[in-house]
Amino acid sequence: MRTRTIPGTQIQISEVGFGCWTMGGPNWNTSTGASIGWADVNDDEILAGIKAGLDGGVNHWDNADIYGNGRAERTLAESFRTLGVKRESQVIATKVGHFKGTAIHSYEPRHIRNQCEQSLRNLRTDYIDIYYFHHGSYVGQGYDKNGNLRNDYDYLPEAAAMMHSLVKEGKVRVIGQSAYTVEDFARAIPILKPKVLQNKANFRYDDFIRPGSPMQDLMKQYDCGFVAFGPLDQGILLDKFDPENPPKFEEGDYRGGRKDFNPDTLRGVRSKLAEVKKRFARAGVSDIETLSSAATRWVLSHERVLSAIPGFRNQRQAVCNLRAATDEPMSQADAGWMRGVFAG
Repeated sequence: MRTRTIPGTQIQISEVGFGCWTMGGPNWNTSTGASIGWADVNDDEILAGIKAGLDGGVNHWDNADIYGNGRAERTLAESFRTLGVKRESQVIATKVGHFKGTAIHSYEPRHIRNQCEQSLRNLRTDYIDIYYFHHGSYVGQGYDKNGNLRNDYDYLPEAAAMMHSLVKEGKVRVIGQSAYTVEDFARAIPILKPKVLQNKANFRYDDFIRPGSPMQDLMKQYDCGFVAFGPLDQGILLDKFDPENPPKFEEGDYRGGRKDFNPDTLRGVRSKLAEVKKRFARAGVSDIETLSSAATRWVLSHERVLSAIPGFRNQRQAVCNLRAATDEPMSQADAGWMRGVFAG
């Protein structure tokens, strides 16, 4: 397994990390009722997947307090205990920001501290290696210094101050920022000063890693690295779904609300993936492993990308995710060709 170093630190993370969202099982947004989780998972299968990842050199695990409202954190900790994993050998990331509990806003400083302490308990550790703010929406309901309720209260300065306090106390090693727009990143980075940024990146969505993009300029200016979730686009880029018989997901599975699992989208993606399979096919390697490797190595071929973090639900998926770690890094020529295939 190849590793890359988080800027400004000596922390090395595996190029292929494992996302832990699926480990949380079903979950729902308390405001809208929309699913924000996955169909229930089998803990024994998750354990087997984690062992496969560890055996393959994975040391980077990406979690969040909202994943099953703590279940994913607890499952990861219990799996490490069962497997006899040494805490110091692993880089554990988690996040705060989407679960606000009884706080008026998820970035209210005391709530951040409370969630940090809870995540530490869930993960059975004294420190979090990478602690992310989970989104970039810092403005919302809050009380000003006179005790007046406002709807435009800006939590960013005091949220950032709390995060830096947690670093000084030794509870957090590296600050991270996840966000959904370049504008949100641009506003947060100068104040929060994160070393790791996170968002989606794959063949179909490369806005944050595309050469010459505003995000690249931001990362160079502030010396940040990028962790890419969704490199396989929740299986869409593995050509595992039949366009003529689109998948139907169990109740509570987030994917049931995604519009991309429709015949037209799946059909269009399949035609492009056929070209990828043709270019990268090798004897003895299945199509799904070929696509998994190509998709992940393509993300990793971009400047400032530290790690790609596909999800997994069992040993089979974990092993498939690891194919990119054993194949040679993707050349810039192949990466450019791939961009051309998906640009149309």
